[in-house]
Amino acid sequence: MICARATAVNLMTCEEDKHGHRSRLIPSGLPRKCSVFHLFVACLLLGFLSLLWLQLSCSGDVARAARGQGQETPGPSRACPPEPPPEHWEEDESWGPHRLAVLVPFRERFEELLVFVPHMHRFLSRKKIQHHIYVLNQVDHFSLGALHRFNRAALINAGFLESSNSTDYIAMHDVDLLPLNEELDYGFPETGPFHVASPELHPLYHYKTYVGGILLLSKQHYQLCNGMSNRFWGWGREDDEFYRRIKGAGLQLFRPSGITTGYKTFRHLHDPAWRKRDQKRIAAQKQEQFRVDREGGLSTVKYRVDSRTALSVGGAPCTVLNIMLDCDKAATPWCTFS
Repeated sequence: MICARATAVNLMTCEEDKHGHRSRLIPSGLPRKCSVFHLFVACLLLGFLSLLWLQLSCSGDVARAARGQGQETPGPSRACPPEPPPEHWEEDESWGPHRLAVLVPFRERFEELLVFVPHMHRFLSRKKIQHHIYVLNQVDHFSLGALHRFNRAALINAGFLESSNSTDYIAMHDVDLLPLNEELDYGFPETGPFHVASPELHPLYHYKTYVGGILLLSKQHYQLCNGMSNRFWGWGREDDEFYRRIKGAGLQLFRPSGITTGYKTFRHLHDPAWRKRDQKRIAAQKQEQFRVDREGGLSTVKYRVDSRTALSVGGAPCTVLNIMLDCDKAATPWCTFS
């Protein structure tokens, strides 16, 4: 005997044997021969296929396959779970003996930081580069009613001094510039500074003396240059002055070769429509911006570290240094906005 039971939620079927006992309830849309075991196996199979698709799509295999067939893949690519760093780099000789301090000058660009840290950690881990990311956060504060302007060079000087002694070279790295080409070299720049974001590859800046974006130096070479000038408050020009320091120290500048991806070598995250750059030149700053600073630099930077915090961003480790920079208004009256 077959009977039907209707509820407000769904329709279930039941069976009675010859003794009047009812069997288990089964969804009406399924065949009566479908057992709980069959449902369980089907759910496992669907779950496995879903995980497989997620892994392929986030790792880029699906996108690469589509591009190989001439198809476009709309929308931004999804980020994969970050690859965990090895717990003991020294136990694996393939990682090499050197360790990189990634110095990231930063203020109020959290959306870009959330993308940058996991991306760079995965990128450098795939290349087996021992590394640690230092986010050099300039803390806003007021002095006599004036806000200090951003100083990228002074932050890099402070980050250099605060980076661990276990690192022997640095990357001066913009937070809005992500390397996409796996052939880019982030190895130890033994023979001289290595400009990863060269004018032939950077999506925006193409003049031959440009050394901004991403620049690798051994700590010895950075000290030889006495770091960067601390006089550049606001956006721009500090890397142009640093190019002169490199040449003045007798160092040869190296750049990538054999990279065929051109201006698509990097992803630039900055959106000038809603994040304006501080390009104002105040008072004598217009003349000072072209002068070589022969006195100041790494040896004269004045700052205070308010806090040092170890964070994990998307599973990628980094250290955030909250840095307060000292402003000498007698020497650089353009360091604040009144």
